[in-house]
Amino acid sequence: MKESVIERNKRLGVEQKIADFMSKQKQPYEFKIRYAELRAREFYDECGRRGLNTHVSVGGLDSITLLVFLRSIGIDVPAVSVSALEDRSIQAVHKALGVEKLKPLRSKVSVIREFGFPVLSKEIAGKIMLLQNPSEKNKTVRHAIITGETGEYGGNRKDTRMKLTSKWLRLFGGADAEGREHGYQAAPFKVSDRCCYYLKEKPCDNWAKEHNSVPYLGLMASEGGRREKALMMHGCNYFGESTIRSAPFAIFDRQDVLRLAVDLDVPVPEIYGRIVREPSGLLRTTKAQRTGCSMCGFGIHLDKRPHTFDLLYDRNPKEWDFWMNTVGWGDVLDYIGVEWRQDGRQQTLFDFVDSGYPDAKEMTKGDFCGCSMNG
Repeated sequence: MKESVIERNKRLGVEQKIADFMSKQKQPYEFKIRYAELRAREFYDECGRRGLNTHVSVGGLDSITLLVFLRSIGIDVPAVSVSALEDRSIQAVHKALGVEKLKPLRSKVSVIREFGFPVLSKEIAGKIMLLQNPSEKNKTVRHAIITGETGEYGGNRKDTRMKLTSKWLRLFGGADAEGREHGYQAAPFKVSDRCCYYLKEKPCDNWAKEHNSVPYLGLMASEGGRREKALMMHGCNYFGESTIRSAPFAIFDRQDVLRLAVDLDVPVPEIYGRIVREPSGLLRTTKAQRTGCSMCGFGIHLDKRPHTFDLLYDRNPKEWDFWMNTVGWGDVLDYIGVEWRQDGRQQTLFDFVDSGYPDAKEMTKGDFCGCSMNG
């Protein structure tokens, strides 16, 4: 009989590993910095013994801080990024730091058209994608997403975290036959977690294979989502059968990263504004708290206004109009109950095509029939 998840976790001592990790998360800032340096050096040395090169995968402020931190402790390895997906101010910092630019495998528009919109979170989007693409192979998983009940491999448990929350089940659960029986709705657009794979992850993976290199990543368990439990189980450095990576900041929280950025005088991209200290003593950035692709909707339901798309409107109203009104993001946000409309005249598609934005010339609104509510 195949080993269940519960049996496997018990054999691997997962519960104790998570408890130890959480204990480290509660340690003071000074401990975390020393711990990050120790883990980073251990990873570098072990990779050397295995005949592997290392590099830093760079995106926003967290991984920019990681790059500067590694260089500050004498680990000066190549840095790579699909910089074109980032805000121009982030691209400028990448250039100043000598980050090598990689190209995405596909355009943002083509990924959304084929797979769906990246909305809510990677974990939630992945579950919705399974419901929208039913097969005999994913039948058990879809049942768990609808009911929370796992099969034999999952230990025959009930009310597990596999179940979507009632709010999202009500709006998306009807894509599955079992969900329709419960009276759930089916969204009139596709949802997917595949954007990051084609736009960021795969180009970096391809570069890594070509250069026999494995990455340092600016991941933190405190960000939650899929990565939280994986980081807690495997720790900062992981040498698996198919994955090798280091996440020196795994036990950090947001305050730790911001404090380190200040201590190291890290160049902060303009999109974040400045790092300031509140009267309470907490640090924050004066503008964006997090960044990503201009068309990414992960976490949008949690943001207060001005949210990601509001800030995009402030920076580039023509691009904002393209995503909202041509690609169909406005319809998606309406469906999940997120306000997005701005005061004043909205730019037209033709203005945006004339602006030279590459994705605008690839698609027109008719190409999104079946993906957005208005087609």
